[in-house]
Amino acid sequence: MGELDGLGYRGRTVVVTGCTSGMGKAVAEILSDLGARVHAVGRRAPAVAHAAFYRTDLVEPDQIAATAAALRRVGPIDHLFNCAGVPHMIGGPLHCMLVNYIGTRFLTEQVLASLVDGAGIANVASNAGMGWQRRLPDILELLAVTDPVQARTWCEQHMEVVADGYSLSKEALIVWTLRQAVAWGQDRGVRMTCIAPGPTRTAFMDEAVRDMGQAYFDRLPYPTLGRMATPHEQAWPMILLNSSLNAVASGNVLYTDQAVAGGMLTGAIDAAVFRRDFVAETAT
Repeated sequence: MGELDGLGYRGRTVVVTGCTSGMGKAVAEILSDLGARVHAVGRRAPAVAHAAFYRTDLVEPDQIAATAAALRRVGPIDHLFNCAGVPHMIGGPLHCMLVNYIGTRFLTEQVLASLVDGAGIANVASNAGMGWQRRLPDILELLAVTDPVQARTWCEQHMEVVADGYSLSKEALIVWTLRQAVAWGQDRGVRMTCIAPGPTRTAFMDEAVRDMGQAYFDRLPYPTLGRMATPHEQAWPMILLNSSLNAVASGNVLYTDQAVAGGMLTGAIDAAVFRRDFVAETAT
């Protein structure tokens, strides 16, 4: 992909979490093709090309700290892509919070000192987090807890807020991105952005289909493509957004969901189709 060298990844050191499958794998494949040195972080070694692998369970703060220490010896790091994530169907709500938000945040903060000034950080949220404004007081309270063990305790004490864990984890990731980018930008010019995908054809989605039923996903709108996106179709916006060319792109969320979030927020799409009991209700 020499014609895309202008994106600024050739010869750069990048860290990608969740490279084993889905969007993380797609991101790592594209970055490798763009000439980046990919350092992979995850529970299992990825099949994609990588310079080094750091076995890490984002549920375990000690493992995160050890990985961050190893990455500090690799630095300087030019880009961090946080792609690891789990649905609530695997491990339950607390596990979902630990991986999607708490562990991701702790790893990022631990690696921060290894990032070059002006580095880019990109996170994978979800359009399931589009309602973050209505829960902002709870989310800001959680964001104020900086220690991962204490953050876990906060979740355990607020399970009525955590609910299934997935939506809150993505809402918290979005708010953290929007808020934290200000301080890191002012201190060192570090940018942080996130994408918010809609349904994407991954192993993650296979679990969701088993849990919620194929009929639910069949009735969801896919305005742009007429189908679910592929991992590579989600990876490209993330890579473009995190490119050093996007010097002014920081503290923002890009909904990569085929206009669904915008449609719901403006009334162009009926939010009722997202209710799991919608089919049963309309059939009676």
